[in-house]
Amino acid sequence: MQFPFEVGFDALQADLDSYVDAVFGCLESEFLVMPKGSGFVEFPVFENAYEALKRATANFSDVTPETVEPIVFDTPITLVILRCMLGFSPSEWAYCASRHTGVNVTQSAARTIDRTIRLNPTFPLPGRDVMTGQRVRALVATACHLLQAGSPEQSTDELHRLDKADTADGLISVRSSANLGIPYSVLLYERLLGRPFAGHRDSISELIGNIVETAIEDQLTRAGISFRKTSRAERVSGFDQAPDFIIPSEHNPHIVIEAKLTEDDGTARDKVTRVQHLNALSMEGQLPGDQRFEVVACIAGRGFGVRREDMRKLLVATKGKVFTLQNISELVPYTRLADFRTR
Repeated sequence: MQFPFEVGFDALQADLDSYVDAVFGCLESEFLVMPKGSGFVEFPVFENAYEALKRATANFSDVTPETVEPIVFDTPITLVILRCMLGFSPSEWAYCASRHTGVNVTQSAARTIDRTIRLNPTFPLPGRDVMTGQRVRALVATACHLLQAGSPEQSTDELHRLDKADTADGLISVRSSANLGIPYSVLLYERLLGRPFAGHRDSISELIGNIVETAIEDQLTRAGISFRKTSRAERVSGFDQAPDFIIPSEHNPHIVIEAKLTEDDGTARDKVTRVQHLNALSMEGQLPGDQRFEVVACIAGRGFGVRREDMRKLLVATKGKVFTLQNISELVPYTRLADFRTR
């Protein structure tokens, strides 16, 4: 079966559903494999720090700022371990710390501290006597207080964030979890409340989203093609919504490329609508020189493989110029990009 970009528009329209199947056959979900990213913490580093925190607190029987602060500054990844014990995001921890200690721990500061530590998990933290040090001490003091207190009583229709197997009864729960382990059913239940890898996936969401754009850039660069890559929410003259790539530039657009990886069919539909709008703009010839530009779509993820009607619209709007990660190597030879290649 040929791909839609390999045939003329008349042939595409004559057998549209077959070409929908051809594109669907190339789409693969990207959610099973994730990039680690620069802030990924390997388990041995994490476990070594956990054991150091366990020793410093006498097996979590003496969890106080006096026992925890030194190990946090010397082995900073222990601060992330404390956050995991609480089950908070950096921003949530910052809010609690500001309320508990009176120190102004901003959300951005907490995120920066967390990110800095994950980039260099074994490098001692600087700033014992500056603002960063004050904020770290405020975070530590708040964590110690919350872990000692455990979960307060709640009404039957409410759930406290510390009502977890390892923190519900304060340090008693912490020590029980450390000494006896957590039953597998309890672990699975807490995964139900917060899916595995959620935090990591959120931290690398931009990296995941850039997979398709990076592949496009690679093809254009290899062919020596001039291009303009727009940034998120950038305003570009002539476009009410800037396309992801304009070739050779926004002042003389001959080809525009929309790129998207999505596992959600609603997001995929939004991208199809954008491509349709670009096609309408091209047909109207409203850009410099009243010229019509070619509209190309590069897609990935299972979101585009859900709605057949959306894929039909995408193929018609691009006149078949739809590429996936499996066939993106054909991007230049099968579009007007070939007219701009220099190597």
